[in-house]
Amino acid sequence: MNEDEIQERRRVRDEDAAKQRAQIIGIPYLDTREFEKTSPLVDGVLEVPEMYSGHVVPLSKGGSSEPVKLMVTSQTPRTLIESIRDRYKRDAVNTEFYLISDSAYRAWMMRYDPPKEIVYDDIKISKSDDQDAIKEVSQLLESVATDKVFDFLIDQADKLGASDIHIENQRGSIRVRMRVDGILHPIAELSKDKYRIFIGELSSRANVSIASNKPQSSHIQTDITRGDETHMLNIRVETVPTLYGQDAVLRLFNFTEDMLNMDMLGLDKKDRETVDEVISHPRGMVLMVGPTGSGKSTTLYSILNALNSTERKIITLEDPIEFSLPGITQIPIATGDGGSFAEGLRSVLRLDPDVVMIGEIRDQDTAKTAIQASITGHLVLSSFHANSTAAAFSRMIDLIGVNPIFSSAIRLLVAQRLLRRLDDKTKKAYEPDEATKKWVKEALAHLPSGVKKPDLEHFKLYRPVASGDSPFGYTGRIVIMEQMVVNEAVQKFIRGDAVDTHTEAIEKQARKDGMLTLLEQGVLAALRGETTLEEVNRVL
Repeated sequence: MNEDEIQERRRVRDEDAAKQRAQIIGIPYLDTREFEKTSPLVDGVLEVPEMYSGHVVPLSKGGSSEPVKLMVTSQTPRTLIESIRDRYKRDAVNTEFYLISDSAYRAWMMRYDPPKEIVYDDIKISKSDDQDAIKEVSQLLESVATDKVFDFLIDQADKLGASDIHIENQRGSIRVRMRVDGILHPIAELSKDKYRIFIGELSSRANVSIASNKPQSSHIQTDITRGDETHMLNIRVETVPTLYGQDAVLRLFNFTEDMLNMDMLGLDKKDRETVDEVISHPRGMVLMVGPTGSGKSTTLYSILNALNSTERKIITLEDPIEFSLPGITQIPIATGDGGSFAEGLRSVLRLDPDVVMIGEIRDQDTAKTAIQASITGHLVLSSFHANSTAAAFSRMIDLIGVNPIFSSAIRLLVAQRLLRRLDDKTKKAYEPDEATKKWVKEALAHLPSGVKKPDLEHFKLYRPVASGDSPFGYTGRIVIMEQMVVNEAVQKFIRGDAVDTHTEAIEKQARKDGMLTLLEQGVLAALRGETTLEEVNRVL
């Protein structure tokens, strides 16, 4: 039974009790359910404080021959009813009283005296050692009404552009952290009472058990309103029992369909041309490589959007579905309940798709099935956990084995990371010291011949400068990509023509063919003033 059904049953019981009470005290009973939300309110009969103190509500003002009608409850003093009757009798005006339920009285008072909307201060992210700021936000959370704590935290996380909310039980308190631009920031310490309200609301909305002794996964969708605009927020929920209680991580996906666009990824011309060329072919496999939170899903969805047309049949297998794409068949795969991507893939291939996206290749069965699909006339997109393209290619060989038939299956591997972007309005240029210059020269010492080399003798770097709009000197993130195009030279590792199939040998060959590594891409971005060397080192 949902909350609306529970409330409806309570109302029915309340009305039945009021009806019986009316017969006992001799006042006509009135059921106001059909008009209590639409009937015009009556001014000039009673003041709001009097309505509260006497549990009485005006229904009509009356007229020259019409009586004044008032609604009372079982808690209205009999003496008050007589007093009101005498007051109007002196003016030769009749009065009529009707008994209503307590539920009806509360509904009318919500209209006569609506609750004032409380506007809470916005949460501000703080540095890890800024205890005063954490204490201030903690006090703010304590002031938020208990029934609004959950929605307030979600709204604030969305306003901050956070990708995650972490609720973490510790020995003496519950810590709240939010991940903004890839960095976890401490926000507040939540009291036990507020935590219970939050986790109870999470349990209800996400349909997870707060008493479970196993990790759980779920999904929530909620509307966020900003002024006159409303957008849908997709939230992936992960809970896990810990030593001190149930921890929760809420991953927020606040992109809209128009953001899932290849043009929005900010790829340079060469990287974009490589992706466009590969996905223009009707078959083959494209693997997105990187850890959780590196933007793999956003890139894959952007590619799907680019391919989405009435001429193509596109099917995705996801665990869970992170965003709904019109015109694409998306199938949820509950891997936690025994489902598998391999089994789902074999089923959907019978539907004759042109493009298939697999949420993640995790095992040998899925890898082999995906490879077979890619060489039999399907374009297959998927993600893969590995640190680099060469590591992913080596691991894929371990999964599917050396096989000449599979050599042309994988066409492109893309390792991706997200780096915080410097705020162009506040960033400050500086001259690097000799040690930094030496490190940059070593990092870019082996750039491929086709890449324009920067002046490594005279260059500037940039540092973040905090401001009100960007408290850490960064705003948003940029994508850096390491792209391994699987050409004839790289195919030899999967054909069995190469003795050494280790990561180092594969990377050496790919670099010889013009591949820029993630580190090189990151350092070049720092030299362009898009990010900092500190950020490159933090991520890579």
